[in-house]
Amino acid sequence: SRYYREVLPGEIVKISRHDVQTLDVVRRPEGDPSAFCIFEYVYFARPDSIFEGQMVYSVRRRCGQQLAIEAPVEADLVSTVPESATPAALGYAQKCGLPYVEVLCKNRYVGRTFIQPNMRLRQLGVAKKFGVLSDNFKGKRVVIIDDSIVRGNTISPIIKLLRESGAKEVHIRVASPPIRFPCYMGINIPTKEELIANRPEFRDLANYIGADSVVYLSVEGLVSSVQESIKERQENSPKSQKSFIGKIGHCTACLTGEYPVELEW
Repeated sequence: SRYYREVLPGEIVKISRHDVQTLDVVRRPEGDPSAFCIFEYVYFARPDSIFEGQMVYSVRRRCGQQLAIEAPVEADLVSTVPESATPAALGYAQKCGLPYVEVLCKNRYVGRTFIQPNMRLRQLGVAKKFGVLSDNFKGKRVVIIDDSIVRGNTISPIIKLLRESGAKEVHIRVASPPIRFPCYMGINIPTKEELIANRPEFRDLANYIGADSVVYLSVEGLVSSVQESIKERQENSPKSQKSFIGKIGHCTACLTGEYPVELEW
């Protein structure tokens, strides 16, 4: 029979023809909580993935709702760059009571932008990658929800495209905090110098990317969106299981610079 479940952090599992056995669960030293990568929820994972008993899609929608609480804006509609930030955009729209409207559609007939040899071609590639649904937003104030702005290259040609196609205002809301630090845990984050959050342009990011405003989700807002339903489930679990529950922990090193282990060079 097929058997699926999450492998716990530090768990050693033996899978044979007959069964699935837990051989050991290695705890973190000094009883530190586990440090699951928070960016899996923000960006890397498929929306139908389930981590820590919760669906990634639902966490992203909660991030959008939290972003609406932290950074509302006077606007006519909410949209996104298709389609990784769609759950967050739907959450934002729902919380603000604004309609969620598509402003761009993916053009299926172009290659990948990131393999273009230089920046100019990459930016042209971004503009070609999307069709503009101008009837949906002409003369209107648009909020675009993005899941993360890493270098800032991709979003500016999109803002330009929307303005040229009749958007009255373009506000950017980012459903994750700025990435500021490198990851030493195996995720290929660009160098500190390449990250827009560490560059002088970040001080006036809206002007740099051509938006009317830009606001990121706070680190606290992201952590609460991720941990909310884990805490609820723990509180509602039967007493007999309470002793198995570890402290909830997530790695936020790329956002805060606080690494879950000592770095030795």
